[in-house]
Amino acid sequence: MSDTLLGFGDALQPLNIAFIVLGVLLGYVIGVLPGLNRPAALAIAVPLSYYMTPLSAVAFLIGIAKASGAGGATTAILINTPGEPNAAVTCLDGYPMAKAGKAIKALKVALYGSVFGDVVGTLALIMLARPLAEFALRIGPIEMTTIMLFALTLIAALAGSSLLRGLAAGAFGVLLATVGLDLESGTPRLTFGQVELLDGVPLLAVTIGMLALSEMIIQAEGVIAKREEPVANLPKSDDNKFGWREFMHVLPTFSLSSVIGTLIGILPGLGPTVASFAAYAAAKRLAKPGEEFGKGEIKGVAAAETADNAVVPASFIPLFALGLPGSVSAAILIAALTIHGVIPGPRMFVEHERLVSGIFGTMLVTAMVMLVVGRIGLVGFAQLTRVPATMIIPVVTVLCLLGAYLESRSLFAVQLTIGFAILGYIMHRFDYSRITFLIGFVIGPQFELSLRQSIIISGGDITVVAQHPLAMGIVVIAIGAGLYFMRASRA
Repeated sequence: MSDTLLGFGDALQPLNIAFIVLGVLLGYVIGVLPGLNRPAALAIAVPLSYYMTPLSAVAFLIGIAKASGAGGATTAILINTPGEPNAAVTCLDGYPMAKAGKAIKALKVALYGSVFGDVVGTLALIMLARPLAEFALRIGPIEMTTIMLFALTLIAALAGSSLLRGLAAGAFGVLLATVGLDLESGTPRLTFGQVELLDGVPLLAVTIGMLALSEMIIQAEGVIAKREEPVANLPKSDDNKFGWREFMHVLPTFSLSSVIGTLIGILPGLGPTVASFAAYAAAKRLAKPGEEFGKGEIKGVAAAETADNAVVPASFIPLFALGLPGSVSAAILIAALTIHGVIPGPRMFVEHERLVSGIFGTMLVTAMVMLVVGRIGLVGFAQLTRVPATMIIPVVTVLCLLGAYLESRSLFAVQLTIGFAILGYIMHRFDYSRITFLIGFVIGPQFELSLRQSIIISGGDITVVAQHPLAMGIVVIAIGAGLYFMRASRA
């Protein structure tokens, strides 16, 4: 209990609050700038966290993750351009509101919905992560292996249009995680004579290359194609007030969408896009007479943004409890924690209880900071949508390469980053999920360890799984889900 209180006290330290504010500011800027998204922003920011304390680093990254999601609503509302797929739902009613002169009202409801969903998701994380971690400590490697297989199957099915291509990407990520010295025998694996690979492929090179630098290549391709960029504006109207009456009007939507976003966030692979569409569909189904979704309905914006931001903290539940990243943001957070010698998983609550409590505290503080910063800079952040992509791409590219170099001060890491950027672009072109690849790479070491332990326990007899009811149930569910998604993709 004392470590828990000390951890929450650490979250209120001036230095940590300063990093939260910095993260939120950067998150809003990155979320609003055209061409950037949450995973790319986090990938670029991870190297900066190397010089911080573990709690400050996590506070900084969480601020970016949460605020970039809220900032992404700005481009969706003002210029009908979603920075991420989940923001496409916000466009449905946000842009019609902007065209009707209610842009400021739409931005306000997006901000308040983001904070509301974030707080609900964070409270769910605080309440559920520890009990789930205690349960995870009591299960064996066979159960853990099947849980990771199920998570990878679910992510592969939902992160792309093809389950088989998703599984192939995930399997390639797991294979890449085996590069380096074998922990048992000390034998080099897949190093091809490169001394720099004896410690394995650097996680930052993979994340920065796959998520940030490859995204810049994709954005540059769009610029070369001379896509026409709309100009943001804030047309004025007398109906831009969002007071107590308006809040009570959308409160049921806030509440329902928060629950939907939290539940979807707990399941690995579903992510904010699924949550936004599900919450929007639920709000539309419960629409009252006179509420016209798709034509500038305020509840449409509320549903999409609330569910989207509830997913972020909820996706950390499997991360802290099981060591499984429920989203790309959670996978990148693993990189930051690993840099500081902290391995996410159920033992975090035993070995780093004060740090975990501090992280929970910083997440609640981040929500409040996001509300204040977002409200003050509501109109100012909107002007960033005017920054052309031709200015953003070169700057971000330099930051990516600099970040890759800072971790190990090695040009080999920079070369790897460029290689993974090219690989990420090729995977994007041929519809192989970069998300599934990254998560497969992140869970690869833990998956290999659990699989080896399972083989030792079972003596290589796969039928032993039938003697473990939980593992058998998970296998059946995974196979059923795989068959369902394969049939759905063919339909």
